[in-house]
Amino acid sequence: MTTFVDRVELHVAAGNGGHGCASVHREKFKPLGGPDGGNGGRGGDVTLVVDQSVTTLLDYHHSPHRKATNGQPGAGDHRSGKDGQDLILPVPDGTVVLDKQGNVLADLVGEGTTYIAGQGGRGGLGNAALASARRKAPGFALLGVPGETADIVLELKTVADVALVGYPSAGKSSLISVLSAAKPKIADYPFTTLVPNLGVVTAGSTVYTIADVPGLIPGASQGKGLGLEFLRHVERCSVLVHVLDTATLESDRDPVSDLDIIEEELKQYGGLDDRPRIVVLNKIDIPDGQDLADMIRPDLEARGYQVFEVSAVARTGLKELSFALAGIVAEARAAKPKEEATRIVIRPKAVDDAGFTVAYDEANDVYRVRGEKPERWIRQTDFNNDEAVGYLADRLNRLGVEDALMKAGARSGDGVAIGPEENAVVFDWEPTMMAGAEMLGRRGEDHRLEAPRPAAQRRRDREAERDEADQEFKEFGPF
Repeated sequence: MTTFVDRVELHVAAGNGGHGCASVHREKFKPLGGPDGGNGGRGGDVTLVVDQSVTTLLDYHHSPHRKATNGQPGAGDHRSGKDGQDLILPVPDGTVVLDKQGNVLADLVGEGTTYIAGQGGRGGLGNAALASARRKAPGFALLGVPGETADIVLELKTVADVALVGYPSAGKSSLISVLSAAKPKIADYPFTTLVPNLGVVTAGSTVYTIADVPGLIPGASQGKGLGLEFLRHVERCSVLVHVLDTATLESDRDPVSDLDIIEEELKQYGGLDDRPRIVVLNKIDIPDGQDLADMIRPDLEARGYQVFEVSAVARTGLKELSFALAGIVAEARAAKPKEEATRIVIRPKAVDDAGFTVAYDEANDVYRVRGEKPERWIRQTDFNNDEAVGYLADRLNRLGVEDALMKAGARSGDGVAIGPEENAVVFDWEPTMMAGAEMLGRRGEDHRLEAPRPAAQRRRDREAERDEADQEFKEFGPF
């Protein structure tokens, strides 16, 4: 059974905003109670949070679909809907968030670091909040905005100061087990280590973490063996330690060629050329191993490597190695720029920034309006309510959309599309003027719309018939 997962694809959906309520206050002896519809609640966010107690992405491997709760709709008597509950997803320290194309969205390092993967939709306003001097009793409310959905990729890159690299069965797991309190699986066959192991080492006043990366083989950077799957775990380290097996039983291998092969794989993977290297000649407790170490050490030192001879079994040479690593880690930490407190940067929009664009789409013969506000307003409009559509027209006019359409060359009857191309609202444009209160009819109606709803038209017809019958009664009396 899989117990360690360091890469998953996650499908997140934030909560939808609740709809606003269109309601009129009704109480005995209060015939003009006025609008009292409440606002809808905000949809919940989906937030990734670094949690030191989490070490794997296994939970998201088994259940990759995560959704926050929706906001509740508003109600009469000025009752606002309840906000949706945010969904908090704990992730390991060192998790990188990417989109489907591989672009980095966030690098989550440090306890408590957060990233909002899906923003909850805002709730719609009720008719009480929409009331104004011109529109005293709106017969409509705004709809809630749908929450964001996203398909993201989570990759775990181990946060360690030292990375042990080398061939399978070179003794990396044994070395980390004696340098720290880690207890990795140790056996006498290749690929014993199937997951990165972390250990904490204390050398003097320096405390650092050391990672045991699963064994590399030729072609690891192209996906052979387990190398490509776990090479990402050495990207954050301050120093690379080549663990060479001086007592290998394979006749076609020797420590120097192993070092050259691993260095070539690291070069092919890229991004690790600036890390200092240390060479550890392991298993010198075996006589042949000590002889081979004495033979190749001058060659390695001539290449500029700092060489240490150790034995994880006999526990020799470990103190010198741990203090040498502590010195390099301390230097790397001192060289890093000091983290400054997060500054709040306010970037006001330019005075000539309308917040939307208008462009002619020749392929579809429509004028496309793109912008955060117009697209949100479209999603909030109930197109079954004539007054709500009229209110949308007023908002777009106040924003300057009609002026922009005229400047772009749009004429009466031209098609206008607002929203993403795959899900846009398309209508025939008719230039209008700002509406005053005198242009509004009954609640839920707007006289500027030439095509009334069938129910509204039938109601008008019935009223006209009653008016005609009353007039006849006045003129001729009862039949």
